[in-house]
Amino acid sequence: MTDFTHLDQDGRVRMVDVADKNISKRVAVARGCVTMTGDTLARIMDATVKKGNVLEAARIAGVMAAKKTADLIPMCHPLNLTHVSVDFFSDSDNNTLEIEASASLAGQTGVEMEALTAVSVAALTIYDMCKSYDKAMIISDIHLKSKTGGKSGKFLARRYQK
Repeated sequence: MTDFTHLDQDGRVRMVDVADKNISKRVAVARGCVTMTGDTLARIMDATVKKGNVLEAARIAGVMAAKKTADLIPMCHPLNLTHVSVDFFSDSDNNTLEIEASASLAGQTGVEMEALTAVSVAALTIYDMCKSYDKAMIISDIHLKSKTGGKSGKFLARRYQK
């Protein structure tokens, strides 16, 4: 059985060999938050940001980033994702925009990094498109919400367990 580590027998970094792992459906969901002024959130939701539709640009950026995760994160496997989605949830009481990304495939390794990368790049896209209105926006709380599939089975972050 292969030892799933990024270190080889001599302590050198390498990509984990997943050849012996079973193929299974794997799904990961990640979340993050962008906090901003009420005016900035209203512009985003009303689609009145001068640079264009922020949510659609961030959605496309998140999907594209998920597909390029192996190019961005050292030792990530290049994956043939079968699905990626990026959704947004606004909270005008707290001036936040929540981002949730889901990535899935049938494969030998998980898609957690792809979902996390999608959220991160979507958040950065929101910042980039709105920084002329609000340079003090805060990108925070990027985390894995859940995952299914693979040897470790299901994971649901404590904050979502009821």
